[in-house]
Amino acid sequence: MSSTNLVHDPEGRLDAELPLDRELHKALVKAVLGWTANAALPPADLQQIALLLTGVARTVAADVHRAADLLPEDHAARALADVVLDEADRRLAAPLEDTARCAQGRAQLVRALYERLDRLASVAPQAVAAP
Repeated sequence: MSSTNLVHDPEGRLDAELPLDRELHKALVKAVLGWTANAALPPADLQQIALLLTGVARTVAADVHRAADLLPEDHAARALADVVLDEADRRLAAPLEDTARCAQGRAQLVRALYERLDRLASVAPQAVAAP
């Protein structure tokens, strides 16, 4: 039997107020990107890893979006963040597969989003201050 937990969060407060465990995510990204051509995991495990990385990517993308919105419209870092967010939206819209390649694609996306968030922090530290 399967169970599902639904969270009603219409204001998006969970995304904004609960910090991600970045070190855990970095370790997962590193492990997934270190896989050889044929990861020796069952397809269901690969799909669960891809799902986890998808959730992380969506949450980090929301952080990038909030941070970029604090910058002036014509700021170069905001324009670059918009490009990264557009690419993230495109990649997250693709259906998940139960393959190592899919999980690695999500891991690359998480890494790129964290890199953009770090760059925004270097330009405007107040944009990514911890709650």
